[in-house]
Amino acid sequence: MRIIFERVAGLDVHKRTVTATRMRVSEASQLEWETKTFGTTTPELLMLHDWLQAWGCSHVAMESTGDYWKPVFNLLEGSFEVWLVNARHVAQVPGRKTDAKDSEWLAELMLHGMLKASFIPPKPQRALRDLTRYRTTLVQERVRLINRVQKLLEGANIKLASVVTDITGVSARAMLEALGAGQDDARLMAELARGRLRHKLPELEKALTGLVEPHHRFLLSQQLAHIDFLDEQVSTISAEIARRMEEMSQPPARPTSEPPRQEVTVELNSDQAEPGLTWSEAAVLLDTIPGIDRKTAEVMLAEMGLDMRQFPTDKHLAAWAGLAPGNYQSGGRRYSGRIRQGNRALKSIMVQAAWAASRTKDTFLKARFHRLAARRGKKRALVALAHSMLVSAWHMLTQRQPYQELGGDFFDQRKKEVKVSYLIRRLEKLTGASVTLEMQSASA
Repeated sequence: MRIIFERVAGLDVHKRTVTATRMRVSEASQLEWETKTFGTTTPELLMLHDWLQAWGCSHVAMESTGDYWKPVFNLLEGSFEVWLVNARHVAQVPGRKTDAKDSEWLAELMLHGMLKASFIPPKPQRALRDLTRYRTTLVQERVRLINRVQKLLEGANIKLASVVTDITGVSARAMLEALGAGQDDARLMAELARGRLRHKLPELEKALTGLVEPHHRFLLSQQLAHIDFLDEQVSTISAEIARRMEEMSQPPARPTSEPPRQEVTVELNSDQAEPGLTWSEAAVLLDTIPGIDRKTAEVMLAEMGLDMRQFPTDKHLAAWAGLAPGNYQSGGRRYSGRIRQGNRALKSIMVQAAWAASRTKDTFLKARFHRLAARRGKKRALVALAHSMLVSAWHMLTQRQPYQELGGDFFDQRKKEVKVSYLIRRLEKLTGASVTLEMQSASA
């Protein structure tokens, strides 16, 4: 096979060891390789760096095994072109498998250019991704804790959730704090209700009458304090995410030793590229999509990045996120269309945004959801809606345009005559009578 890169390396990465094979084509057109095992501490990885540099390796390939590849990538990315590859794409013929053979196989595939690199964002985006993923974890923990509070209340015969929509709301929270502080009078706790909830005072008094033991009050106080702590953590991380996005939106600072440049006026031709989007501007654009708020936009940008040139088409982005239909065809027959795993963080947030968009009023996304849910079910409709929203995001970031709402009647107006004809035939079939339409004048 044709040789694409003449000096490469393959790494088989584990928790404690890295088995490396460096491979090169000699001046006599002979293939040479060496294999050596290193530890995964920073000094040992620096030795690996020097060992690869001694042969002048240009490309390094390694499998994406958990998080163990990250320390290796951090130390090698500045000196080599490091490719992170999918382990399922480079599996050998089963039989003889060792760490040395795995590293040799990776190096040989890289030598012939038969690998496909995964998308690894730059360092600022990776830091933003860590922050958004940790915030998502805290929000999920908060939801689990609220469920524990609900379970505790049920065990104490308190049916507050049967009357109020959100037990963490202002009124419900005041009642729970009073309950945890030792209050026994259900009427006094019901009087803490505010706004429209005061119309339900009798129901609240019944719901707050229960069999509350001392350990119930203690656990309730601890859980409420934990919820407050998580709220504070989420708020702090959100502020840090906003600060970093604003910092990433600023142009790079000029070195202090660099002399000031003279101002030169240059007329841009129409075919020259315009300045790219900033992170803050991209978040504002994505916020115009129904169902997507600022936090969702931050997660989307942290996962897929700002530059859409890394995804040649919207289909590439949807497939990378795991929202495109699967492709399994053999013998002229199409089998399972199940979606792939993809980027779980991006897929999860897009499905959540799709659920929010399906509840908006008079929007194209809501109409599309109900149109698909009637035929395919709600779960498949949500995935299809998330796919449509992600495709819209790709075009918005590529063309630097906000979301264009098509309206809730888009599908009816697109083929209006066909829809009217169908409804007339349906009405005639149900009534057995002939139906004639009479158009009203515009003044009517």
